Amino acid sequence: MSSNQRPISVTGVAWLFVAVGTVTFISHSPGLLHPHWDDFEIELTELLALVAGIFMLRGQNWARWLALAWMAFHVVLSAFPPFHGLVVHLLIFGGITYLLLRSDAAQYFRGSGAAAG
Repeated sequence: MSSNQRPISVTGVAWLFVAVGTVTFISHSPGLLHPHWDDFEIELTELLALVAGIFMLRGQNWARWLALAWMAFHVVLSAFPPFHGLVVHLLIFGGITYLLLRSDAAQYFRGSGAAAG
C-alpha cells in the first residue's frame, strides 16, 4: 500500500466521527437557544468529533490522536454512576484504537499529511 492510499478502516472510522459529530451537534443545538455552560461544553465535544473525522480523512496524524482522546473521554464519562454504557464504550474504544493504530493506518498517517484516497 502506498503512503497516500487511505485504508478502508481509517475511512470508516473517520466517517463515523463525522456522522456522530454532525448528528449530535444538530440534535443538541436547540440547547443553545437558552444556553448554559454545559451546552457549550457539549457542543464543543461534538465539534471535536467532527474535526477529528474530517482531518483523519485528510491524513492528519493529530486527528487520529484527537479521535482516540475523544473516545477515551467518553469512556471516562460512562464510568460514572449509573455505569450504563461503560462496556459498550470500552468495546467501541478498543475497536477504534485497534483500527487507528494498525500498521496500515500508521503508514497512511505518516504520509504527506494531506493524503487522499
